[in-house]
Amino acid sequence: MTIDISWSALGLFCLVLLIPVFINWRFNLALGKDIGISLMRMLLQLALLGVYLQFLFELNSLWVNLLWLTVMLLVGASAIIGKAKLPRKALFFPVLSGLTLGLSPLLVILLLALLNPTPAYSAQYLIPLAGMLLGNSLSGNIVALQRLFSALNEKTSEYQGYLALGASRQQATQGFVQSAMQQAFAPVLASMSTVGLVTLPGMMTGQILAGSDPMVAVKYQLVILIAIFVMLSISIATTLSLSIRVAIGQTGLVKLGNFTK
Repeated sequence: MTIDISWSALGLFCLVLLIPVFINWRFNLALGKDIGISLMRMLLQLALLGVYLQFLFELNSLWVNLLWLTVMLLVGASAIIGKAKLPRKALFFPVLSGLTLGLSPLLVILLLALLNPTPAYSAQYLIPLAGMLLGNSLSGNIVALQRLFSALNEKTSEYQGYLALGASRQQATQGFVQSAMQQAFAPVLASMSTVGLVTLPGMMTGQILAGSDPMVAVKYQLVILIAIFVMLSISIATTLSLSIRVAIGQTGLVKLGNFTK
């Protein structure tokens, strides 16, 4: 049984935020405005999300769920490109395609083959699962795109040298793509290798606090970690492959020039 938290108790707990506010003042970090805005946005967004999810779970409409899933994908793709500081118009389709191809088959497998909720499109399962998978894929895609296009900008002569030796577009960019993918995978691989020893994942902690059996929580956490890694692999591979095609012509000539906004 989940232990509810009263609003008054939550308000009192929020007083611990005075600690980072004091640290900001003590070390003259000049983050007061950013902290205030971030806290207010967090409070407002989570409150609205709670109200909306209650409505969404009660409605449980296939089309509304799919519409919300589409919004999540569009916002996620936009956030990745914005944080990577790359041309939005040119790279939006590659990033959106990567997220969609990574997310869609995993949701089908999880909902239809593993969890089997009734109905299969149950918002209680569909929306949280999609949110966890997308949320954990954002940083990996940002790192991959930044590393790839930074390398192409900084090592232009090396890239042109490959082309001069007769390499194809794919061959000339292979090393850059490999390096970008390795760096993007590093955090999730480190997290997977230390889970249970250094970290106790949020989903597992939440289930245990909600009263679930620890082994049931472990099973769910394993499913989520595997799904996150698979989605990250598919989305990054797709995004980088399509981005290369958009940024560089078949002959190897760069079409976007310097890869910045």
